Amino acid sequence: MAASNEHEPNTLFVEVTGAGLPEVDGLFVPSTAPPAQSESGTVSSPGYWNGKMAWDRADGASARSPSLSYSNSYRSWRISRLDGHLAYEITCDDALPPTDREWNVYKKGVAPAPKVVLHHSDPRESCPEPNVIFVLGGPGTGKGTMCELAETQLGWTHLSTGELLREVQQGGGPRAAVIDECLEAGQLVPNEIVVTLLQQAMERIIRTTGKTNFLLDGFPRSLNNLEAWYEIYGRETALPKMLYLECPYEVLEQRILGRANFTGRRDDNIESIRMRFETFKAETLPTVELFRSKDLCVEIDTSQSRQAVYAQFKDSLAEFTDSAAADQPLTEKSEMLLGLRPFPKKK
Repeated sequence: MAASNEHEPNTLFVEVTGAGLPEVDGLFVPSTAPPAQSESGTVSSPGYWNGKMAWDRADGASARSPSLSYSNSYRSWRISRLDGHLAYEITCDDALPPTDREWNVYKKGVAPAPKVVLHHSDPRESCPEPNVIFVLGGPGTGKGTMCELAETQLGWTHLSTGELLREVQQGGGPRAAVIDECLEAGQLVPNEIVVTLLQQAMERIIRTTGKTNFLLDGFPRSLNNLEAWYEIYGRETALPKMLYLECPYEVLEQRILGRANFTGRRDDNIESIRMRFETFKAETLPTVELFRSKDLCVEIDTSQSRQAVYAQFKDSLAEFTDSAAADQPLTEKSEMLLGLRPFPKKK
């Protein structure tokens, strides 16, 4: 019997849904089966089979343990039925069950093949809390660029309230109509829409990637936004730190009109810019003042060079940034975002 290899503990959970064979659907938990020899002669350790992670059904009803595992003989990931027969498979060498490709219906399966989602925490339990930093600044201050740099270079997750809202707009429906009306009038979108989108996005990312560091770009835009935050996370929870990017209005106006040629955004015009800036002063600056008063606001002058702004931005995140990520050389994308190399020309 071949010796088993030492592995990192399997702490992932797999959710299987939408199978043509309903008994396959459900939660699969890290296998607790004792070491055993597979068909290829590999002796597996708990949580593993054939050298890759393996899972049992959470309901304990599977006749084969593990019921989601890898076959070295067939070089494929496989999902078993309750009677132990194979129902679905996908041929590949991936270390984990693929979530970005369609699985195949095997001999004992029924179409359609299921969707597979990996969870980094037990979905039956409360989601781990996010580690959040608010990022505010007037339109054109470079919030998006700095947050994208932190995501690309430092491993943070960038959530833009604007992007989340635009995704809803593209999907259409009553909520999209409300967002359209607000943005065209230069007004703020209702709190319940913004905060719900942020909460759902953070929970999805934490569960499926294990990442908990988030930069919330453009939130909270008002004290009412902050009240909605309290309603979800509670007043007893310490407020996140805020990074406030500031820049003279004249510079912001030039930047936004300059980018209008590339973004195609309907609100990148002189009338919308003025309305958005007035809304920012009236609605958002009081929030900035509140964070200043609590010594939770780090102010960064973005009229400097992008490299200088990023250096301050990076330093402000250092407390929570993985040191290995912070020390790595700039990626090509980061160099483009910093203006150190040109973006490739569109064909």
